[in-house]
Amino acid sequence: MHPMLNIAVRAARNAGDLIQRSSQNIEKLTIDQKSRNDYASEVDRAAEQEIIKVIRAAFPEHGILAEESGEHKGNDYTWIIDPLDGTTNFLHGFPQYAVSIALKNKNKLELGVIYDPSRDELFTAERGGGAMLNNRKIRVTKQSSMRGALIGTGFPFKTMENIEPYLGMFKAVCADSAGIRRAGAAALDMAYVACGRLDAYWEIGVKEWDIAAGVLLVQEAGGVATDFSFNDKYLQSGNIIVGNPKMHQLMYAAIEPHVPARLK
Repeated sequence: MHPMLNIAVRAARNAGDLIQRSSQNIEKLTIDQKSRNDYASEVDRAAEQEIIKVIRAAFPEHGILAEESGEHKGNDYTWIIDPLDGTTNFLHGFPQYAVSIALKNKNKLELGVIYDPSRDELFTAERGGGAMLNNRKIRVTKQSSMRGALIGTGFPFKTMENIEPYLGMFKAVCADSAGIRRAGAAALDMAYVACGRLDAYWEIGVKEWDIAAGVLLVQEAGGVATDFSFNDKYLQSGNIIVGNPKMHQLMYAAIEPHVPARLK
């Protein structure tokens, strides 16, 4: 395992342990509302501090982009951190949340780690090195049609401006697929595409820290990731489609007619 990946795994596991200990006392946590339907707890902040501490000890010159504390300038390497993706799930005791850590060199993703502490599932990816789940190689599915496909998504719940185009996309995908799942943690949705539990996933307006690690996982597992214009600007736009190569094409064909110009 690459030394930088080792550090990311250590940071993710440390944060995951902290999160799981806190899950036994959720009613005692201090919770802040950052914006409409967007919450953070003291656990989010403590987990992020733990991740940054581990990274800083090994690579003090690297930059950091973290959900709770923002951007910390550094050299060409930037760690992209979501200390607790699925905070609302966590605060309700719904066991679908994860730690997500990615490393970018300039604008190229180099490694990604997603750790689900409630299931002790560790997803890892290195550029050119494949994707793994608990040290076992993973691949996207071979599903080649919408019929029978299981699709992941995320509702645009933080703002209502995208609800109408989203509903058009939802109807188009729902028409032929076996089902759509909205579990509430983008990082895990993408990890599930990478390991074959979902055939594809799409969402509008997610943040870079939500999807950076997941993008590399999907790509290294043989999948495809694009934005709604079939380009690679998903980290900037937050609009993303992922799946195996055939499912990605089918998803894009279903979604594209419902994408307004402002989302392209």
